[in-house]
Amino acid sequence: MSAPITEHVLRSARHETFYLACGPADGVPIIFVHGWPELSISWRHQLSCFGALGFRAIAPDMRGYGRSSLYREHADYALEHCVADMIELLDAQGAEAAVWVGHDLGAPVVWGLASQHPQRCLGVAALCVPYVPKGMAWQNLIELIDRDLYPADAFPVGPWDYQLHYEEHFERACAELDANPRNTVKALFRRGDPAAVNKPSPTAALRRRGGWFGKAGQAPDVPLDPMVMGEDELQQYASALARNGFFGPNAWYMNAQRNIDYAARAASGGRLAMPVLFFHAQYDPICETLRSPLAGPMRAHCDHLSELTVASGHWMAQEQPERVNAGLARWLAQRWPERWRV
Repeated sequence: MSAPITEHVLRSARHETFYLACGPADGVPIIFVHGWPELSISWRHQLSCFGALGFRAIAPDMRGYGRSSLYREHADYALEHCVADMIELLDAQGAEAAVWVGHDLGAPVVWGLASQHPQRCLGVAALCVPYVPKGMAWQNLIELIDRDLYPADAFPVGPWDYQLHYEEHFERACAELDANPRNTVKALFRRGDPAAVNKPSPTAALRRRGGWFGKAGQAPDVPLDPMVMGEDELQQYASALARNGFFGPNAWYMNAQRNIDYAARAASGGRLAMPVLFFHAQYDPICETLRSPLAGPMRAHCDHLSELTVASGHWMAQEQPERVNAGLARWLAQRWPERWRV
């Protein structure tokens, strides 16, 4: 089975969203939300799969990325605005509710949809980043750090040190990533490494090193990892980041207090009643959810939670697409058998 992936642009008075779509226009919407520093094409494997299964599979470029609107104020990248973009996108499909799937910083967006607009969610799935009801901000993650791996004296904020790097040295953080976008993409998008398990994440010492790439001030020229993407995808990522820069993607990290305040307004005290699926990445050194307490709040606040573990690094949907697709399809078939069209 195959179905074409088509390009679309949604324009409104407040925002412009570019998105990819696959599958019948009247299919049940399943909307895939990418994270940092990705694009709608991050979900290329999922779009073709679920479009062919009869869903209306959609993946937008999030604000600050690709061909969607760019903004020059940090506050414009607060989670509340990103959620509003997605509600607008859903409205444009003529649908009341969707299945939402998020990865990396796209996960807090779908968690925000579930907690703030539960009536617009058939179900929610997230890859790598679990639900934190108090808000996905580093201040709320400190109590969830594995202190056996990250002693407080050496790693006060554990693997989340990189987020403080953005707050303290925003212009420098953008400059090193912007210096050579092609090399940046190749350096960041790597397959999972089993040897990294039970070792501190490189992000835990980012400020000590002076940034992602230390004194070099830019990414090294490493070989492309074909397990994650091909040359065509590399070109699309690099071209978009060269055109737009890292201001927008990095600005998502500059809204910790705004996102905490937003989470405090959640419906039902942040408790989620809809079906939820979480994918643990076995070899993700930053979002380590299998041995640390990081997934605890999610388990305590979701009424119908399913969990899967994938032998993958952080870029799971691209590194292990068959396993992600199979897990998501099984969950959908079990939860909503009447909505399948095959």
